[in-house]
Amino acid sequence: MVLLVVTHGQCLLSRSAPEPSASLALVSHLALAVVAVFIMLKSALGAGLLNFPWAFNRAGGIVPAVLVELGSLVFLVSGLVVLGYASSLSTQSTYQGVIREVCGTAVGKLCEVCFILNLFMISVAFLRVVGDQLEKLSDSFYPNSMLSAEGPSPQPWYVDQRFTLSVLCVLVIFPLSVPKEIGFQKYSSILGTLAACYLTVVIVIKYYLQVESPGLRQPPHTTRTPSWASMFSVIPTICFGFQCHEACVAIYSSMRNRNFTHWVAVSVLSMLICLLIYTLTGLYGYLTFGEDVAADILMSYPGNDAVVIVARLLFGISIVTIYPIVVLLGRSVVRDVCVSPKRRAMPVAEASERRTRVALTVSWIATTLVIALFVPDIGKVIGLIGGISAFFIFIFPGLCLVCMMGTEAIGPRRRAALVTWGILSVLCGAFVCGQSTASAAMELLHRT
Repeated sequence: MVLLVVTHGQCLLSRSAPEPSASLALVSHLALAVVAVFIMLKSALGAGLLNFPWAFNRAGGIVPAVLVELGSLVFLVSGLVVLGYASSLSTQSTYQGVIREVCGTAVGKLCEVCFILNLFMISVAFLRVVGDQLEKLSDSFYPNSMLSAEGPSPQPWYVDQRFTLSVLCVLVIFPLSVPKEIGFQKYSSILGTLAACYLTVVIVIKYYLQVESPGLRQPPHTTRTPSWASMFSVIPTICFGFQCHEACVAIYSSMRNRNFTHWVAVSVLSMLICLLIYTLTGLYGYLTFGEDVAADILMSYPGNDAVVIVARLLFGISIVTIYPIVVLLGRSVVRDVCVSPKRRAMPVAEASERRTRVALTVSWIATTLVIALFVPDIGKVIGLIGGISAFFIFIFPGLCLVCMMGTEAIGPRRRAALVTWGILSVLCGAFVCGQSTASAAMELLHRT
């Protein structure tokens, strides 16, 4: 899709009226910059949007949540800028390739393992989101509100989430995931962006129409007192929501204009637009439901609301189409980790490759499905993903910055400042990863 957009833009420019070459070059660079920003947005906007109203509540209110967002934004932009610069120095076109070239083989292997864990937990989060939407859609067709003499009438077994999600995985997700190449991926990212923007608009409109909507009520007064612990606890959600760093190296490598200033502008603009969309969603979702907001904001709305049903369908379909792409990436990284470079270069028999691909796909889907069915809500999954994401947003970019300063010819003061920032980024990432992992472990022990 990126190539189609760029090619189409170039054709339009070539057919336009004659212009001075400098003006034409400026228009071309601006068009390609807009395309790059759009691709970054498609990489960042996703299922994490559903969790932001809950994060605003957990942070202790609007002001603490926005302050954490703004503080995190500095590291988010810094990580993108550092990775783009590291990609230009290393001439690598993948995130793990950049880390391996700049930081060494050992750190590169750690990056590959983190990639697998991150993709795996993202798959769990996707299935958890799809399961939530299936549950609400089932409620709209078989409402539990119908009371009998014995109480609410039970739903049929075939609309139970465990059955519907399992059937969806077998009949839809597996056939889409097992092919060697996935041709529809150029359309799925557009659908995901559309679903994210539509959800934000719906949440804002629903807030202003909540008095007229019988399914919604005025939010309760907030009794949660903001604290440093509550503010830090939402950083994993922010990391998961703004996470596009794994794709930024590939995006930078595919750009025609790889000027460093141009890349900084693309990174800042894309993160600011993401900040606007995530903040609007978190703000109005929190104002609508207050402390009663669900970890998945769509679960807070009534099941029979037609506008919200469309949002559920859009999100569900987009995730069903994006999930196979995650499986495809996961399979490739697993192969890179398990197979030595020499064996990787050797030709593989088609039958052997097919057996391996099917086995990996079945194992991936089955394991993520089992975990998703036993996870109570998406907030638990996002906490773990946010901890892993800290490696890609804080730790690996910080290590890259420190390692690059050992070879770059710059002044001692500037070098010391950049090394200090790199070390600070690594320490912050270690804190976020440790905090989110410890929080998830404590919640698991508390449940048991």
